[in-house]
Amino acid sequence: MDPSLRSPNGFLSSLPDDDFELIRPYLRTVDLVQDSVLAEAGEKLPRIYFPHRGVISLVVNLARGERVQVAMIGRDSFFGSMSLLAGGDPVVLNSAAVLVPGAASVVEIDRVRAAAEQSPTFRSHVLRHALAIYVQSQQTAGCNAAHTVESRLARCLLQTHDLSGGNKLYITQESLAQMIGARRNSVSLVASTLQQADFIHYSRGHIEIIDLEGLKKTACECYGTVRSHYDKLVRPRGLP
Repeated sequence: MDPSLRSPNGFLSSLPDDDFELIRPYLRTVDLVQDSVLAEAGEKLPRIYFPHRGVISLVVNLARGERVQVAMIGRDSFFGSMSLLAGGDPVVLNSAAVLVPGAASVVEIDRVRAAAEQSPTFRSHVLRHALAIYVQSQQTAGCNAAHTVESRLARCLLQTHDLSGGNKLYITQESLAQMIGARRNSVSLVASTLQQADFIHYSRGHIEIIDLEGLKKTACECYGTVRSHYDKLVRPRGLP
């Protein structure tokens, strides 16, 4: 089967035919509704999500109620890789919510775990995707600690653009604050700065990226670093 016709999701399209057949009969499509919570940290994860469109945000919940994003998952990967690798019950390590609405293929986690146990190549694909998400979370931690709010917001907008595949993003101000670990008033000020520079158009949760190159010049090194790791580990052909 031509991988480009198999699925809009990068993980599924990159699987060898025999590996894809291990889970194909059990896949179904669901909507990813904006701000819906897919799982909370510490819960058992019943199913795996393979986005076609939209972006899933992995967040850390802090004691005072703050929620800070540590990684994003879009059409190039899937949510649940860490839970698959954990022994025993598949517990969620980070809470997950829909950042950008879209659609995804879903399958029960036991089906994917059985496929990984049956096929070494399937298991290798899972490991590489888990490693890519781990590297992204590590880079995000360093970025939030060392770089300016402006460069962090530019980085996150570029990553969201890459993962969702579109210039028009529907992201609330609260979600933007979670993305970069900043207060909402800081996000509003920086978004206004990017808009004045004609890099984006920003209005009440609607963001249109106008100048990708301008954003890239504003973003910190972390955007290129994460993208380079994904290129080496998991990015399938055909995705920008």
